[in-house]
Amino acid sequence: MQKSIALKSKLIEWRDSRTVLEKFLLSFAFALITGIAAQIRIYLPWTPVPITGQTFAVILSGIVMGVWGGFSQILYVMLGVMGMPWFSGGSFGYLILFGPTGGYLLGFIFAATLTGYLTEKNRKNLLAIAISIFFANFIVIYAFGLAQLACWSFLIKGIPVSFSNLLLMGFTPFIVGDAIKVLLAVVIAKFIHKI
Repeated sequence: MQKSIALKSKLIEWRDSRTVLEKFLLSFAFALITGIAAQIRIYLPWTPVPITGQTFAVILSGIVMGVWGGFSQILYVMLGVMGMPWFSGGSFGYLILFGPTGGYLLGFIFAATLTGYLTEKNRKNLLAIAISIFFANFIVIYAFGLAQLACWSFLIKGIPVSFSNLLLMGFTPFIVGDAIKVLLAVVIAKFIHKI
């Protein structure tokens, strides 16, 4: 029991007592984790949006790092745009932001920041943490992702997409996997924040 409490204390301690440089390095580490998670992908025949492990890494960055989780996702997107081949399938470059998955990448930044802020603020309330993680994953990320997917489909492909087809392309296939990721993230948040 004492070892468990000591481990939990160490996981949170860096946020309160570490230097900006150390937080920056940890942010880079979470950007790297997100990039690795992006390589876990499953393509579906009816959508240009693959199933990946990124959303779990995004939410986890907010849980572990607080609002610095948002900075880790800024690094992830910025370095990927600059040429780091760690977007899904080893892709990179600024054109990704204008493609079908660009909105999800921008949503990652806001979702990690929001998760970090709300889980830190509500660290003793597991229900509030669970709702925060659920909201960040299913509302924030998908709001950006679906908006960009609709724009891409209409402006680039020249195909207007109905709302039901948009959900089928960019939301419905991911519900079960993301629900599992959210539940796992809630367990991890409970472990980290319960001291």
